[in-house]
Amino acid sequence: MKGRTLLAVDWGTSSLRGAWLDARGQTVEERSFARGILTVAPGEFPSVFNSCFGDWMQKPDAFCLMSGMVGSKQGWLEAPYCTCPAGFTEVAANLAWVEPDRIAIVSGLCCENDGIPDVMRGEETQIFGALQLLGRQDALLVLPGTHSKWVRVQAGQIQSFSTFMTGEFFALLRQHSILSRTLPASDGEFDREAFDQGVTLALRSSSLLHSAFSTRTLSLFDRLPAASLPSYLSGLVIGEEMRAQTWQAHAEVVIIGSESLTQRYQSALAQCGVSACRVGSEATWAGLWAIAQKLRPNLLKQS
Repeated sequence: MKGRTLLAVDWGTSSLRGAWLDARGQTVEERSFARGILTVAPGEFPSVFNSCFGDWMQKPDAFCLMSGMVGSKQGWLEAPYCTCPAGFTEVAANLAWVEPDRIAIVSGLCCENDGIPDVMRGEETQIFGALQLLGRQDALLVLPGTHSKWVRVQAGQIQSFSTFMTGEFFALLRQHSILSRTLPASDGEFDREAFDQGVTLALRSSSLLHSAFSTRTLSLFDRLPAASLPSYLSGLVIGEEMRAQTWQAHAEVVIIGSESLTQRYQSALAQCGVSACRVGSEATWAGLWAIAQKLRPNLLKQS
């Protein structure tokens, strides 16, 4: 078999993914498990890893590189944060080794914004992967999610980033606020028109604390059907995130994430007059492969 010597692993809070990559960094085989770090008891990470990927790691030249919350205090082994600015070289030099020359964890990143620290784990790998896939050294990127990250990269290095609790705020409003009594039990199908309406209001509003209540009043006065309210609320919180950004002339944003979320962000950015391109989950594998090349240029040899 050729090039099946790198096991790339994305081990997050709620899920575990792994892929064998060939000598060009292309995915040969992929696996996914509902075994995020929150499902793993202390001391059980080796057994969970072996049950999921042990057969792949039996090759004598197998090497595994992991990213995500597996490197947090609640993970397998804490990987210290690497301080920004940081690129491939800095990250590769700060790996946390589970087994020397065999299994390593990519460190997260930290930066300071107005004297306040910010952190990421896993997103740095996606960012590096997206840069590789797009052939870029400079970019403004956003990684939507529970905690969205806005990232500035110059000369191939992550200079700074900011975290927005957009997805978490949506969930809190959706499930635990007065709005939950108005919204339907499930999100249902995405309503693009209602979403755009929410973004529009958020962009001209002074605060989400004010605009969020419109989700209730539009329902009370039958201005929006109940089925459209989750999409509208999604537009409000994502629009609030957009309102906080500062755009340069002719700005373009690289969006990294799932298709459903990246579509929403691209739509919201269009309302701001900002163009965007989208990169999917393949960014993680591309990033881990590129970091491995910095660590050991001949790692992905043919066997």
